[in-house]
Amino acid sequence: MLLRLRAIAWALAVSIDQLAHIILAAPKYLILGGPVPDPDETISSKVGRMAVRGRRWALIAERVIDWLFERLGEAPGHCRRNIGR
Repeated sequence: MLLRLRAIAWALAVSIDQLAHIILAAPKYLILGGPVPDPDETISSKVGRMAVRGRRWALIAERVIDWLFERLGEAPGHCRRNIGR
């Protein structure tokens, strides 16, 4: 039962992350155009992709997000590991 609850909690957390990504990306898309935000992408994935491209804001955000996930017990490199997931 505990494993099932953990699986549901993780799925819920990912879906909230995906929703947050769309909420944050929508104004930029509506005002400036560009590609439609991917509803299956998480914030970590977007930050990882943009960090690989050398975007300054993403490199800063990547450090913060990776630091937080390391404190939660994950291995370093959370954002880049989640590109395309």
